[in-house]
Amino acid sequence: MVKFGRILKSLSGFYYIKDDSDNTVYQTRARGNFRQKGTKPIVGDFAEFSTAEQSEGYVLAIKERSNALVRPPIANIDQAVVVISAIEPNFSLNLLDRFLVLLTNKSIKPLIYLSKLDLIDNLAYFEKVRDEYEEIGYSFFMNDWQKLVDEFPDKVTVFMGQTGVGKSTLLNKIAPEMALATQEISDKLGRGRHTTRHVELFDIHDGLIADTPGFSSLDYEIDNQPDLNAAFPELLRYSFGCKFRECTHAHEPKCAVKPAVASGEIAQSRYDNYLLFLSEIEGRRETYKKVVKK
Repeated sequence: MVKFGRILKSLSGFYYIKDDSDNTVYQTRARGNFRQKGTKPIVGDFAEFSTAEQSEGYVLAIKERSNALVRPPIANIDQAVVVISAIEPNFSLNLLDRFLVLLTNKSIKPLIYLSKLDLIDNLAYFEKVRDEYEEIGYSFFMNDWQKLVDEFPDKVTVFMGQTGVGKSTLLNKIAPEMALATQEISDKLGRGRHTTRHVELFDIHDGLIADTPGFSSLDYEIDNQPDLNAAFPELLRYSFGCKFRECTHAHEPKCAVKPAVASGEIAQSRYDNYLLFLSEIEGRRETYKKVVKK
């Protein structure tokens, strides 16, 4: 019998799919034709699968993904909680903007969560940052996990953040059952908590939630200026007023973005990070050209 559902867990070559019609979870394997196509199912995929009594089913086909993350492999994500700490490790606008560019480029709604505010005496700077990002259109939460939970119903949510920002602490408050389930898997496999063989979506707060590993570095996966421009919503809005259609907002005349930065309508830090990311993209292109010439 052919059924349809979402892959909730991937573990040691098995895919666990929740059937849309009756909410039953089936254990399946992927057909060999996925390897021939150079792809494979991942958690979050909507899949057609076969079932048979007293035997495991098989994933037959997956629907086109709206988006996907590489680390860990999860598809069809609605939103992501970016956990960033006020201290230990120190707050970084650069790292925050890297996460936001990655998510915006993939059409994943970012939810910014600022942790460890209890270690800070004066919150004035962080309140200013929150106001700036909310003005752009981002949702910004300052240590208020109860309000964050209101965003979860009917959404697929992933958590991401630099190692040490308190992501596990936050998840333990929101969804203690996640930590218990992942620890059980780790104990059985004899591996660390995060492994490429274990990715899972948990049915929590009327939505689906996944954890992701901590990041020591982050690639925002953009290789051209137009996509980078589109990943900064406030720059994109002003860029329609630029004289040149593909204005880089760096040196062209009659640029509409630079006056907005000078007047404070665009935050200087956001513009500076945009220019830094642009230089990184251009640097990668130059390196690629040199390698190709060789």
